[in-house]
Formats: sequence, structure tokens, C-alpha cells
Amino acid sequence: MRDYSEQTLTQAVLDRIAHAPDPRTRQMLQSLVRHLHAFVRELRPTEAEWATAIDFLTRTGQMCDERRQEFILLSDTLGVSMLVDTINHARGGATTETTVLGPFYVEGAPAVEPGADISGGLEGEPLFVEGIVRSSDGSVLANATVDVWQSDDEGHYDLQLSEPGVFFLRGRLRTDAEGRFWFWSIMPRSYPIPVDGPAGELLAAAGRHAFRPAHVHFMIAAPGHEKLVTHVFVKGDEYLDSDVVFGVKDSLVAEFERRTETLPLGGGRIGRPHRYLRYDFSLRNEREQSAA
Repeated sequence: MRDYSEQTLTQAVLDRIAHAPDPRTRQMLQSLVRHLHAFVRELRPTEAEWATAIDFLTRTGQMCDERRQEFILLSDTLGVSMLVDTINHARGGATTETTVLGPFYVEGAPAVEPGADISGGLEGEPLFVEGIVRSSDGSVLANATVDVWQSDDEGHYDLQLSEPGVFFLRGRLRTDAEGRFWFWSIMPRSYPIPVDGPAGELLAAAGRHAFRPAHVHFMIAAPGHEKLVTHVFVKGDEYLDSDVVFGVKDSLVAEFERRTETLPLGGGRIGRPHRYLRYDFSLRNEREQSAA
């Protein structure tokens, strides 16, 4: 067939991909074609509108580089990232809930010692963070890797401000024999995601704000366990109920307490006023995951 109609074109495209060798690829392509064609038939865009849509996606790709991932921002703000997270990481029992990775994760963050200050000398309210990493059976996980990253006192990440390879408010720790980790930082702040690209244009067109509530990111991994990607959010933040990327879960909201008592720092003691976060994490054992 050469002359396709609005009614016959979709099936013709489906027929062309019916013999894709990988079954999962075939399934995904066929579903994409069916839904995309149905979307176009429902909205009946003009050619100019469709050109605008293609230009939007083109500019989204052009905004991406090693320090900026506009497609992640687009996925996050449309709720797709959290939908994928929810499908893949439905939690139960004692395991810590997951949330979105976000666009500011960096592979190969600098290794830091327990008790280190990851603030890089930036101004801000001192924050002491500690916790224990456990398996879902309750046993502690020694030598687990704990990646942490966060915004500064003005809501910026190092990738937005520093030269490539210059990191602050970011680090990778290892848990000790009792599964413990601890470090110093500064209080994170709520912040707007970058709005100078297509994702920001879409938010403005929808009449939405661009803010995320204050949080600290954690990525925790241990042999034999499912990697955990999550945040801990600051209790009382004004954007907890309207996070632009839909990432807040009640179990991930914690008190960042105001304290003045002495705490260890670098082998010594320090008694400066600070905020304090204690949060323990539980990773799902892969055997448990397979059984589910």
C-alpha cells in the first residue's frame, strides 16, 4: 500500500515494526506508535504547531551537556521520572523509599573521610548529618558507599557555579563496621530548577512554579542489595506539597533539629550551634527482591 489515510496509517507503521527482533523493543515501539498517533488524532495539530513541538524537543537536546540534562528536567517536571520510580521501586516493610535521581548527580564524586566537612568552605548554617545503613533484615551494612550531594545556602549546586571538576557539597563516604556514616555540611535551601530552557518554558506555559523543597540527596549501594536513590527533605519547607518534580514522600521528610551540644569533628570536638539530621537507611536485599 502507498496511499495511506488517517485511518490506515497507524496500522501500516505497526506492520513495519512487527518483526523487530527484540520482543521488548517491538512491544515498546508498537505502544509508542499507537499512543503517539492517537495523541495527534485527538489534538489535530496544525503543521506550524507540530513544527513548534519538534523545535521544542530539538532545543531540549541542545541544552544537554556534561553539566546540564534538560531531558531529565523535562521528565521530572512532567511527573514521568517519579512514575518510573514508583513502578520500579514500590516499597514495603522496612526498606527506605526512593525518589528521583535529579539532574545534578555526578559519577566519581570525591571520596571523603567520616566526619569530613563537604561544604567546601561555603557560608551557611552548619549541618551535621549521621545515620546507619542496614539491610532489610535489620543487619548493619559495613563498607557501603554513601554518595551525598545538595544545594548551597542560595539553592545552587556546584555544577551550576563551579568549573568542571571542582566539587563542593558533594562527596562519597563509606560506612564503618557498625554501618555508620557521618559528615558536616551546611543547610540546603529550597530552590527553583533551571528555567532558562525548554523545561522552564513549559512550566511557565502551564502556570506552574519551579521550586523544589530543601533536601539532601543520597545514593547508597552495598553488595547483594538494590541500590537506593533518595532524598531527605527538610520538615516545614513551604514547597513540600507542591514539589515541581513530585518527589516528596512522607517517610522522607525529617526534622533538621537546632542544636548546640558538642559533636565530633575531625578527631576533635566542636560545640558551635548547628542543625542536626539523624536518618537511618534500609536497603532491600536482592534475595528479597527476587522473591517478590
